[in-house]
Amino acid sequence: MRIAELVTAIAIAFFSLYLMWESGEGPSWDPTAVRFANIGINVNNEGPGSGFWPFWLSLAMLICSAMVGINWFRRKSVPSQSTERFLDTYGIKMFALVGGGLVAFLFLVGLIGFYGAIPIFLFYYIYFLGKHPWWLASIIGVGVAVFCFFFFDVAMRIVLPKGALEPLFIPLYEIFL
Repeated sequence: MRIAELVTAIAIAFFSLYLMWESGEGPSWDPTAVRFANIGINVNNEGPGSGFWPFWLSLAMLICSAMVGINWFRRKSVPSQSTERFLDTYGIKMFALVGGGLVAFLFLVGLIGFYGAIPIFLFYYIYFLGKHPWWLASIIGVGVAVFCFFFFDVAMRIVLPKGALEPLFIPLYEIFL
């Protein structure tokens, strides 16, 4: 488990760096100017670009992976103190349950859209994996979907996939847009 924790921290750190680099990409003949403008550093005083959120969220992910690495080095976490093989039985089971849930979530996004898939995924994760009450899992699942709709579709005007549930959103678009 100790090796698995370190390998995961390093993989997430490299993925974070990749996402930080990619978040600065944009359509322009001057990649340096676009790179800085997209991550929120105003060159032309136009406001943050499309890479603002991805860059700063990736930076936070990089910091978290560094903290995991520090805790691994100091042997502060339970996996970093383990002498078990790469993944024990519980680790393999949790990897399969969480990974399978994510794969199912991505499949459902294409089928019933983001706003239908996110409550199902959160209910699965909070109720079945987290062992929390069903009412709490339901409130959080529906609440996150509603918040995401108002944040992305209404406030930011970023349309997320609706899938088969798209006809349900037509009246909402007439009200809010």
